[in-house]
Amino acid sequence: MGNCYRREPIKVDDQMEEECGIFGIYNQDRKEDLSRMCYLGLHALQHRGQESAGICVNQVDELKVHKGMGLVSNVFDKKILDQLKGNIGIGHVRYSTTGSSLMVNAQPLLTRSIKGDLALAHNGNLINGKELKDNLEAHGSIFHSTLDTEVIAHIVARSFKDNVIDAFIESLQQLRGAFSLIAMTQDSLIAARDPYGFRPLVLGRKDDSFIVASETCAFDIIDAEFIREIEPGEVLIIDDNKIMSRRYSDEKPHAFCIFEFIYFARPDTVIAGENVYLARKKMGEKLAQEMNIEADLVVPVPSSGVAAAQGYSQNSSIPYADGILRNRYVGRTFIQPTQEMRDLKVRMKLNPIKNILKNKDIILIDDSIVRGTTSKQIINRLRESGVNKIHVAIASPPVKNPCYYGLDTSRRKELIASKKTNEEIASYIGADSLHYLSLKGLLSILNADNNGYCTACFDGIYPTDGNHEREVDDNGIIL
Repeated sequence: MGNCYRREPIKVDDQMEEECGIFGIYNQDRKEDLSRMCYLGLHALQHRGQESAGICVNQVDELKVHKGMGLVSNVFDKKILDQLKGNIGIGHVRYSTTGSSLMVNAQPLLTRSIKGDLALAHNGNLINGKELKDNLEAHGSIFHSTLDTEVIAHIVARSFKDNVIDAFIESLQQLRGAFSLIAMTQDSLIAARDPYGFRPLVLGRKDDSFIVASETCAFDIIDAEFIREIEPGEVLIIDDNKIMSRRYSDEKPHAFCIFEFIYFARPDTVIAGENVYLARKKMGEKLAQEMNIEADLVVPVPSSGVAAAQGYSQNSSIPYADGILRNRYVGRTFIQPTQEMRDLKVRMKLNPIKNILKNKDIILIDDSIVRGTTSKQIINRLRESGVNKIHVAIASPPVKNPCYYGLDTSRRKELIASKKTNEEIASYIGADSLHYLSLKGLLSILNADNNGYCTACFDGIYPTDGNHEREVDDNGIIL
């Protein structure tokens, strides 16, 4: 997972990015199927991270992990999966908001101590990660990665509890920030969620197997049944085909990351009983109600703006058109050293369809604008294709504030809405006008107020104490 003390080079994409997806399974009898179920679950969660992937299983006398850089399909093949046999397994796909994109930072993280073997898979970001790491190093701990996950592992190893599960639960009380964790020992699967519930974590079942995952879409691919969401501040211990639930913290106001609905989660995922695709479609409907713009076509930025554009079109009666083709076979590029290469990446990935767009006034729909770079390049391409007027409509409020809970927006100066007005942003990206969904409108769609969701990136109200003044410098150090 990430941490709070080292960060990667600034990304050039407009979208927010989030760290990873996690999956775990306790399979009482069918050891032959376990690694393949982990593999399929990670496939379903691939949208949450494409930098590395890993699976750990319990073998006869030890935990065995296989992990590597790249997509799930690049890291695993039949031969490798055949070697990963056990009745407990956890998996991880990673996008690094913090920590370098290196093999040493791939997960699950396997640790061995006198208490026993423990494997960890983590989704989130510890706001006290640096403080914990500094304290551990001062007492002799040696770190091999830049992961929050390794910080947690060292806390477990140093616990006075003799049992590794008790030590793990005790360690949770020292963590501050956003985290959903899946862990495993030789005979147990453990899942825990931070007291505010920033990041998602759900429980499911398939026949005699219990499953935990970041999203319900991971259950669908293996035909598992959704049971419930793991509660904020809850830890589950699954062993001997039974589940024990414990609370490890006092109750806190719920602060689920609202960007899970806006962008992160897969459209077929269900969160708090709400289908993500339908929620995004409602965002487009609400956006149309809040705007009054005449145009010939509603055009989404694929694929992040599709659901909202469909909702906007239906509410406004302006025809919907897939006017931009997305090349799904363009790989991720992590370093674009020149502006020419950045522009080429957008040209390779997104191509306007001139016969649909030429001489048209369009409403261009996307889920968010973070830095403005990609939006500017897309609009340039649309202008080249002969589009007349371009009214940009964003199905979320302006992102004005840094996030410290696991999103790749920790530098305020990167956020275009933090320093420019709507008119200035429209001018910068080359749009004729720019419109955002209001925060009130967004929350009305989700039937919630600010107590149910973290909206700090929009309004600067941080659920945890002491973070709203913290900035990250050019070297990635939290000030």
